[in-house]
Amino acid sequence: MTLWAFLLALGVLITVHEWGHYRVAVACGVKVLTFSIGFGKPLLRWKSRQPHAGQDTEFCISLIPLGGYVKMLDENEVEVAPQDAPMAFNRQPLWARTAIVSAGPLANLLLAVCLYAATFWLGQYETQATLAAPMTGSVAESAGLRSGDTVLRAGDSADALQEMASLDALRWWLLQRETASVYLEVQPQGKQTPHLLHLPELPTGAISKDSNAWQARGFTGAWSRAVLGAVQTGLPAQAAGLQRGDEVLRIDGRVVSDAVALRAMVRASGQHQSPASQIWDVSRDGRQLQFEVKPEQVAEGDQSIGRIGAQVGEPPLKVWIQYGAFDGLYKAISKTWEVIMMTFDMLGRLLTGHASLDNLSGPLTMADYAGRSASLGVGAYLSYLALVSVSLGVFNLLPLPVLDGGHLLYYLYEACTGHPPSPQWLDVMQRGGLVVLVTLMVFSLFNDLVRLGWLP
Repeated sequence: MTLWAFLLALGVLITVHEWGHYRVAVACGVKVLTFSIGFGKPLLRWKSRQPHAGQDTEFCISLIPLGGYVKMLDENEVEVAPQDAPMAFNRQPLWARTAIVSAGPLANLLLAVCLYAATFWLGQYETQATLAAPMTGSVAESAGLRSGDTVLRAGDSADALQEMASLDALRWWLLQRETASVYLEVQPQGKQTPHLLHLPELPTGAISKDSNAWQARGFTGAWSRAVLGAVQTGLPAQAAGLQRGDEVLRIDGRVVSDAVALRAMVRASGQHQSPASQIWDVSRDGRQLQFEVKPEQVAEGDQSIGRIGAQVGEPPLKVWIQYGAFDGLYKAISKTWEVIMMTFDMLGRLLTGHASLDNLSGPLTMADYAGRSASLGVGAYLSYLALVSVSLGVFNLLPLPVLDGGHLLYYLYEACTGHPPSPQWLDVMQRGGLVVLVTLMVFSLFNDLVRLGWLP
């Protein structure tokens, strides 16, 4: 499923991007010679039975599916017959060339709006905004957030709160707030009356290269009971007598508030020395039992952790989220704009060294996420496509000479000076841009291999 989901995603995103270039070129009277999805040897070729006036475009699906291109008639590339010269790309006014080049990235951004709108209209189950225990000593804990609290609304001030429909919505909203102070209206578990919490502004430097605004505030994820899942044969959990479905209440007298807390306590037991035996108070079928458990110490990267050999936690609570026609479209436009801004912000942080280059992802990570999202359902897969479509659109607007943004940079120079850059400068910039692009591709592929565990 992963391969097919990835190929479908590539096919849709590349086709829409190149269709944007093609359609605006035709509208501007430019003759399009080739429309290809993929590079290299063509696998399929065909021509339209009813072409646009003056067009005889050959459409291709080519061997290498990592991109595509639209080849237009251009006097800088081939000899052009006198009667076709008015249809050459280089003969078009500056505004037309700018529109043609911009159309590809803009088509991807428009596709993202449509995909997000479809997800909002179709509806999907999302994780309820009920939170696990925050990190000890964090801003969230100091503000009074506790395990099992459900966030109902959030805002930049106490008088301007907006509904948080799900945990995803809350996380997305907080990521956009960076270090700013926020207000959360929460309902504690088992209580009817909500109350307001104020999380003050984060100190300078709280968001590091390897963290974000969610983690820096001390949020850990969704709440779920500290229930054991599958127990592995021959490991400490089974040896102690623990079983699937056991709910852990206390470890050595310390209350276990949720699955996140249990997982953290087990891992911490082996960080500094070989774990000692622990007394676990467990609820099983309405009875409270005690077990002596001795986690084993295992290596994880360059550190040691404790492990018991059992799955921890149950699926978090879900809520059904669905919007009407106008609300869904409005949220789709807003979501696309927010993703665009966050993408530019991340690029800026990468360039200035405020974010780790480990955040760069390549085709292997994209394929992995494609498979995972497809397995979760149509809504998750459409959201994945929308996110990648925005990324593709924004990436192509970067001022690298081999990308659409590089051509727009040339046109800006032409608009300011009255003439295009010299062929010599264009050649140097194209070569330099290609080196940068290949370097980014190699680095992102290396990150993929490390992230997927194929390299140490």
